[in-house]
Amino acid sequence: MMEKADPAQKLYTRLRLWEFPDQYVVEPTDGTSASCLAISRSDGSMNLIDDIPHCSSPRIPKIQTIFGVVGMLKLLAGSYLLVITERECVGSYLGHPIFKVTSMKVFPCDHSLKNSPLGQKKMETEFSGLLSIAERTIGLYFSYDVNITLSAQRLHDLGDESKLLPLWRQADPRFLWNNYMLEVLIDNKLDPYLLPVIQGSFNNFQAAIGKDIVDVTLIARRCTRRNGTRMWRRGADSDGYVANFVESEQIIQLNGSTASFVQVRGSIPVLWNQIVDLTYKPKFEILKPEESSQVAERHFLDLRKKYGNVVAVDLVNTQGGEGRLSDQFAKSVQHILSDDMRYVHFDFHHICGHVHFERLSILYEQIEDFLSKNRYLLLNEKGEKVESQLGVVRTNCIDCLDRTNVTQSMIGRKMLELQLRRLGIFDAGETISSHKRFDDCFKVLWANHGDDISIQYSGTGALKGDFVRCGQRTIRGILKDGYYALMRYYLNNFVDGTKQDAIDLLQGHYIVSGSRDMTPPSQKGGIEAVASFPVALSLIIAGFFFTIMSLKRVPNDLWHLLFSLMWAGMSLGIAAVMKANGRVFCNRPRLHKPPR
Repeated sequence: MMEKADPAQKLYTRLRLWEFPDQYVVEPTDGTSASCLAISRSDGSMNLIDDIPHCSSPRIPKIQTIFGVVGMLKLLAGSYLLVITERECVGSYLGHPIFKVTSMKVFPCDHSLKNSPLGQKKMETEFSGLLSIAERTIGLYFSYDVNITLSAQRLHDLGDESKLLPLWRQADPRFLWNNYMLEVLIDNKLDPYLLPVIQGSFNNFQAAIGKDIVDVTLIARRCTRRNGTRMWRRGADSDGYVANFVESEQIIQLNGSTASFVQVRGSIPVLWNQIVDLTYKPKFEILKPEESSQVAERHFLDLRKKYGNVVAVDLVNTQGGEGRLSDQFAKSVQHILSDDMRYVHFDFHHICGHVHFERLSILYEQIEDFLSKNRYLLLNEKGEKVESQLGVVRTNCIDCLDRTNVTQSMIGRKMLELQLRRLGIFDAGETISSHKRFDDCFKVLWANHGDDISIQYSGTGALKGDFVRCGQRTIRGILKDGYYALMRYYLNNFVDGTKQDAIDLLQGHYIVSGSRDMTPPSQKGGIEAVASFPVALSLIIAGFFFTIMSLKRVPNDLWHLLFSLMWAGMSLGIAAVMKANGRVFCNRPRLHKPPR
């Protein structure tokens, strides 16, 4: 029997943070006569107090308004409190306001650090430095009133007892971004402070079709199981959890009725990676191919439990490294295929090229029967379930960003048209494209959705976004894709390793312990101890510059020919070392060390 919570005990919506010399005090200021939360600045211990303490120090305590406690993160010697300092209301989910986190701040509880050994202080400083990256985490959303980790169908199917539980206890842990950071607050039974946060996207619009106003919402929920950056989180882990797994839910509300359709995306569910090495497109490496079948089976078993029937749409190329991955995927799922578990390969680049995305209709014809059979959620004006979604389309390309978003937007469009026909808004042959204002809003909705997911995983907006946004490829869109491709190269090679460490720390994928090994920079060995891309590149450029200068002086003095050969040799030698050891010149994660 689940423990019941007091339904009147709501989450605090506005709080005041007091900074005293020895403690932080979080005071609810939303009209509730509730106890304040005191947090020690020495060790992060928490307790409830009835009143704001009197300040014995001559210094006036700092006071600021906050909008929620994200959680507490414990490192080696100190703990760190994360709070929401700014928020923006971005719309509503099933009638409840949804907020976006626009500013987050970390407050250290590390006074005990001054009594720690020097080595521990150094490691604490390195770990706490990662929290400055955490403060800049994008795409975080929350609600004080409704559980946004659950789709409309799962929310509707919650039992009466579950609906009485605090939001954090109703939450799907896959999509609870601050799951690990809430543990300390959960241990202290601080339910009114436990604010569930998701990472993903939230966009909506309202538009008229005739006399009817249609409200369309699109939500992305990013899974935290194998969260990370584009090149440092690929494929699946041994439990079947995949990188860049995102649940996308498209909801329409119209004349009291609600319809919802859920799709998912996720990396190819076998063990593989693609370690950056300064080349534009690093090689794909399939790891432990003998385990691929078991890993894929675990992945799809989990999907079947959560979503019902599954059709896996694989959009990758049939040739080259992508082709090898696709073959491995296809072989790995052969033994689990059935009428309720299908695999469809569609070579997006070969069939659609760079401009003919209308050919996605070929793919739709292959999965139309699945979509018709497995339907969508439909609630009538009384909130009663008329239809249930019985299965899910799982789409992947290599990154599960660009090709995937174009494909998912097409499927979302087709399903929305089916729903509008069912609700009597569209006639049999009527389509979204015949209503220009609605069509334009729908395109922008999915383009923004794709950009949000892409920025979180790759650091840039989605490629091919002009087609989703405008319905066709444009010169401007192609140029923007080129810029995004270069930016991804830079971020993947020189920024994302440290960002991956920050993500692993926040999500609890790396638990800080004094007995665990995090090699400080001073202890790096071999070429890694001296590898620096900026220094190496500067030396190469300088070498070629002096080579040219020396060659210009050869007619006057033959000794300059020797000098030019020496400078050219130095540049080529450094370039050869970089090519042979490209991986160590990149920004690499240090908490979970990748192969060299």
